[in-house]
Amino acid sequence: MDAPGAGYAFEHLIETLDDISPKKFFNVPKLGGAKYDALPYSIRVLLEAAVRNCDGFFMKREDVMNILDWKTTQRTVEVPLFPARVLLQDFTGIPAMVDFAAMREAVKTLGGDPKKVHPACPTDLTADHSLQIDFSKCAIQNAPNPGGGDLPKAGKLSPLRVPKKPPCRGQTPCRGPCDSGELGRASGTFSSQIENTPILCPFHLQPVPEPEAVLKNQEVEFGRNRERLQFFKWSSRVFKNVAVIPPGTGIAHQVNLEYLSRVVCEDQGLLFPDSVVGTDSHITMVNGLGILGWGVGGIETEAVMLGLPVSLTLPEVVGCELTGSCNPFVTSIDVVLGITKHLRQVGVAGKFVEFFGSGVSQLSVVDRTTIANMCPEYGAVLSFFPVDNVTLKHLEHTGFDKTKLESVEKYLQAVKLFRNEQSSSEPEYSQVTQMNLSSIVPAVSGPRRPQDRVAVADMKSDFQACLSEKVGFRGFQIAAERQKDVVRIEYEGSEYALSHGAVVIAAVISCTNNCNPSVMLAAGLLAKKAVEAGLRVRPYIRTSVSPGSGMVTHYLGSSGVLPYLSKLGFEIVGYGCSTCVGNTAPLSEAVLNAVKQGDLVTCGVLSGNKHFEGRLCDCVRANYLASPPLVVAYALAGTVNIDFQTEPLGTDPTGKDVYLHDIWPSREEVQRVEEEHVILSMFKALKEKIEMGNKRWNSLEVPDSILFPWDVKSTYIRCPSFFDKLTKEPAPVPPLEGAHVLLYLGDCVTTDHISPAGSIARSSAAAKYLTNRGLTPREFNSYGARRGNDAVMTRGTFANIKLFNKFIGKPAPKTIHFPSGRTLDVFEAAELYQKEGIPLIILAGKKYGSGNSRDWAAKGPYLLGVRAVLAESYEKIHKDHLVGMGIAPLQFLPGDSAVSLGLSGRETFSCAFPEGLAPGTALSMKTSTGKAFRVLAAFESDVDVTLFKHGGLLNFVARRFS
Repeated sequence: MDAPGAGYAFEHLIETLDDISPKKFFNVPKLGGAKYDALPYSIRVLLEAAVRNCDGFFMKREDVMNILDWKTTQRTVEVPLFPARVLLQDFTGIPAMVDFAAMREAVKTLGGDPKKVHPACPTDLTADHSLQIDFSKCAIQNAPNPGGGDLPKAGKLSPLRVPKKPPCRGQTPCRGPCDSGELGRASGTFSSQIENTPILCPFHLQPVPEPEAVLKNQEVEFGRNRERLQFFKWSSRVFKNVAVIPPGTGIAHQVNLEYLSRVVCEDQGLLFPDSVVGTDSHITMVNGLGILGWGVGGIETEAVMLGLPVSLTLPEVVGCELTGSCNPFVTSIDVVLGITKHLRQVGVAGKFVEFFGSGVSQLSVVDRTTIANMCPEYGAVLSFFPVDNVTLKHLEHTGFDKTKLESVEKYLQAVKLFRNEQSSSEPEYSQVTQMNLSSIVPAVSGPRRPQDRVAVADMKSDFQACLSEKVGFRGFQIAAERQKDVVRIEYEGSEYALSHGAVVIAAVISCTNNCNPSVMLAAGLLAKKAVEAGLRVRPYIRTSVSPGSGMVTHYLGSSGVLPYLSKLGFEIVGYGCSTCVGNTAPLSEAVLNAVKQGDLVTCGVLSGNKHFEGRLCDCVRANYLASPPLVVAYALAGTVNIDFQTEPLGTDPTGKDVYLHDIWPSREEVQRVEEEHVILSMFKALKEKIEMGNKRWNSLEVPDSILFPWDVKSTYIRCPSFFDKLTKEPAPVPPLEGAHVLLYLGDCVTTDHISPAGSIARSSAAAKYLTNRGLTPREFNSYGARRGNDAVMTRGTFANIKLFNKFIGKPAPKTIHFPSGRTLDVFEAAELYQKEGIPLIILAGKKYGSGNSRDWAAKGPYLLGVRAVLAESYEKIHKDHLVGMGIAPLQFLPGDSAVSLGLSGRETFSCAFPEGLAPGTALSMKTSTGKAFRVLAAFESDVDVTLFKHGGLLNFVARRFS
């Protein structure tokens, strides 16, 4: 599948880097002269990749020239891209690897050689999303996640055990953090290693165990997910170019930044810019390092792994000029939320954003990666920070070899990919927008959507307004006379009062923030000052810290703030997404009863970048994104219904009020601690950990076979049915005849509503399937962990409790089977339709498929029998996924909708696909009621049409191997 003779059309551009080094590179600036100099930096990266991979087949010379002529071809021309590498996280990585294993079976069935099926592009897979918070806080509460817990049938757990607490020279034993009296005398020497090596007690200089919650959660994780992990390990041995980062190392995007990123790649002496695509929306973080990268979902990623390019329409590039400087109370997260709101107002959906201006140099690399990470929330494909002196200093700080760093700088200078802040000229952008950093104020985002930004100073009045507003994106419609209701609960022997706005979940999680030591250290320093002031967090609040990697534990421990976080209940529970993907330990019965009794609008506060309704917990109705120190602050307050400027967090032992400004660490204090404790040795330790693995991972036994030995009894790994009807040649696309509407949906249906995610509800179709196979609810695990089983995932498609199907009239994972008139689970209705041979479509409004890119948001509907989606507009990534699964993305004409056309969804639909089907072809749709109207075939390229005619990308690729 490798492209033959890549780069041959532009061999005359190959030069030697210098007289000393034998390294070579394509001197692309010589191709375009002044035209090249006017290109945005991100487009220059695309151009270099096109030149290097130009083979006249996948990449044509006209593609190269179209990129060079970006100023006139943007928005109108589709070009291919060969990224340097691929990154998979395990929730989306496992279906990709299962598809590869299934494709080997299909190729063998068609008479081909299954050994040819392997990734052509270097691929890293991180096993990072399966962590659940079964144990949390210092007491190591055994609070299994719904559907989680001990799994006696999942396989024998590894022999590692949590070490006993050692005594400290005959004195009172250390308990993670020592006694509160000792905490006040912390010397800042608390240190930890990334692997299960003892931590030094900062007061007695004797070893104490790594936080028990980490070891216990990891132990359960390996037992619960043994089958999946064995499959991953088999994949890394059988498939070339596949490397697996084992569990307990860190989250995909953080490991990508700290370990996998190269900035400049080298292959057989040829230098070229690093670039990456992958199955995680946080891939965009690497753009803060000057590495072009974004998430494209599992289906397109599989194509890249097989040697095919990613296809993209040359985007507009919005230049965002940053000026001014931040005030002392603003964190990187405030900058992120400010830029998110600003760029949403500008309108950057489907575009690249590139930052320039004097304000850029004031932002550290971790600030930049935090900003770049949020670009999916304001709709951009990516947000790019070109490499500059700040980037080089960061690379040196993180352990880049000095010789390599010199060649990186020399190469980037040679191809004009290095941003010089003294340069008087900037690239020409599609449009330019300015933002003054001094205008940004501390803020949070919520209560339901990340784009709804609220200044911290306005939080109390805004929340009270939300209580009164009608139910919607902001409102909860609580009657005025009920807004001050209080429900008293008893918890651990004490009485507490819960009211609207009460915080019940406070989580510092891996997404967005933990890559930035400044905000994590700010949270730790805030916790230190709070403990010293005598403040505590109410024990019923579910608090946790789930870092993106052991690096965070390392610098939190080294700086001495970890014991204070633990003292407030913010115990490190492990390294994974946890709360971010709904894997939160259940709330106490006392809290749940109080919420139900008072119909309370309780709150979750988390330091992530997404909080769709119902994601954290179906009983937590208001969810806010906040920086890590604000997560701690709101946990201390116990409510979001507070004005930090005028109301105290609590009182000290003398009865004196303690306000947030009393304990908020200064920017100078945070920077001082960061410079002292975020050190080079941490990055070296992380690399050693990844390369050595761990005892649990290294001891996993895996089969030695070319084809995976599928276990028909397995409920985790199953050969999917995508290739069951595969033939050597594709048949003509059959017309839609008498298709029923499976679901009639409104606007802004997200992939969270479509794709299975979170815990498996006990009353769901997936639960019935697992129960019939002898599993108990404690053994269900999560949908994410079972993405390798298409039977579970199909049953979990459209199973979100917040799905609003207009046929039902209320949020519920239900629909109507019209031939019988019965209201059923979505899967059960689809199953009946398939038995009756009736094709299905989905009716939807605007922005169908927004949110995270998830391949199962397309694979699930395909397996349910959905042939087409008819919507007013689509999220591009999800639309690409529909095409990749052979589902037709149909679009109402401008101004038309199901409502304007008088469609009820109860009629049947018929539509033919002509042999000359092309992007944007107008098709005639007819209904059983006699209505006829035109719809657009919303394909974006001839490649899309080809894939659709093949029945999807997987069938297309499998036929190429057979």
